[in-house]
Amino acid sequence: MERIRNVLQSAGIAISDRQLEQLNDYYQMVIETNQVMNLTAITEKEEFILLHYLDSLAPLYAAPELKPLFGIHGEETVSVRMIDVGTGAGFPGIPLKIICPALEVTLLDSLQKRVHFLDKVIGELSLSGITAIHSRAEDAARVPGLRDSFDLAVSRAVANLSALSEYALPFVRTGGTFLAYKSGEVREELASARNAIRLLGGEAEAPVSVTLPDSDVARTFVPIRKGKPTPKAYPRKAGTAKKQPL
Repeated sequence: MERIRNVLQSAGIAISDRQLEQLNDYYQMVIETNQVMNLTAITEKEEFILLHYLDSLAPLYAAPELKPLFGIHGEETVSVRMIDVGTGAGFPGIPLKIICPALEVTLLDSLQKRVHFLDKVIGELSLSGITAIHSRAEDAARVPGLRDSFDLAVSRAVANLSALSEYALPFVRTGGTFLAYKSGEVREELASARNAIRLLGGEAEAPVSVTLPDSDVARTFVPIRKGKPTPKAYPRKAGTAKKQPL
């Protein structure tokens, strides 16, 4: 876990022994639970640190222009309300919460047993200001208090950008941002998604490409600023966004 401390410190982000302990305990919980429930195919510790922890935290240390989205403004930190759409085993939401305690985090997943696991993690790590919700994004986005409510939505879920935007943008308040985690080159995918993004009330900003430390793993972040409310017709009923992207 010292690898994480060194990477973050190089970007001016201090990390305490307690935070490292929480990350290590979280790893142990994922590995233990993975024996009875499929959470991840990545179990070797150094690979896990790279592809789950350092990947989740990359906006904080590898992309300074994205740090304000998480409430980091130089030495000042402000509270940001964030939702992780399709969080799975808790990535990127839980690592971001551990490193940025001021974040108010909602973890959203469609599988009840994963949400039970996330609740256990939250309790075992004594995390506050974080909640796990069992729901499809299409249903949760119509719940008062969730729709149009978050400063920031993030997602590492595997889906095309049009579908991801339909899942995530309804949660974001006007003036907030959806930050999509994508792999490698995104120009064609972004070009095909621009009309959908605009229809949903968003405007894509310039993608930010990074390489994870001491690796050849490429990650591209697509910030989508929400300029107006998402029309009430969206998101469409469950499954439609993936089968029939806008």
